[in-house]
Amino acid sequence: MMQVCLNGSRTAADGAAVPLTPEAMAGSAAGAVAAGARDIHVHPKTPCGRDTLSPRVLGVTLSAIRARVQVPVGVTTGAWAEPDPAARLERIRAWTVLPDHASVNWHEPGAEETAALLLERGVGVEAGIWSGTDGAERFAASPLGPKVLRVLAEVTDADPLGALASARGLLSDLGSAHGRPVLLHGEDGGAWPVLRLAARLGLATRVGLEDVLVLPGGKPARSNGELVAAGLAEYGAARPGATDRPARPSDASP
Repeated sequence: MMQVCLNGSRTAADGAAVPLTPEAMAGSAAGAVAAGARDIHVHPKTPCGRDTLSPRVLGVTLSAIRARVQVPVGVTTGAWAEPDPAARLERIRAWTVLPDHASVNWHEPGAEETAALLLERGVGVEAGIWSGTDGAERFAASPLGPKVLRVLAEVTDADPLGALASARGLLSDLGSAHGRPVLLHGEDGGAWPVLRLAARLGLATRVGLEDVLVLPGGKPARSNGELVAAGLAEYGAARPGATDRPARPSDASP
């Protein structure tokens, strides 16, 4: 499964390709789905470009995207969008338009309570387990682990070779991941090597302007759709048995 991550915490400073308004997110989502994305992760934003859990903003964003595509749409619940755990819960309780799923970063304060409330409201939970944090340890001990939709194994090391080592370490720390599907992805310099590793391991992955602004060759991406098309090509070429391109130096196992 290829998920597209439309924008993340990017801003206008990251380039015109990053969708920041509901209309732009909807158009970008449509292009990504046309290119082969089968799931969407988006950060709803205030008019000034700040990530938010606002019920009004979330509702407008989800409605705009769903008017253009018919695949699951998920949102972030990251602490940067609402730092106070209690206020975060109040925001989620006030949602009138629900996403299909929402990511919860397990190393953040209030993660268990956030995940429990989402599940209570019928929203699927993507357990965000970041490399370099105690998220994997906390998730392993969580009674909610078997109930999540999937695990987002998020490699935060942006160095190509370092990201591969971090990815393998993170997957080892996750172990059985409570038997839940794992989506493995990297960011910036680590995005493409980790995507190819996910292909070799047969794991779901994601790509989009949240994670990387350039195509595999280093050329700036013009859209999320262009990244998804490139991601699917890279994924297919990196699968076991694929022989249509030589391995890249950064594909080497650490």
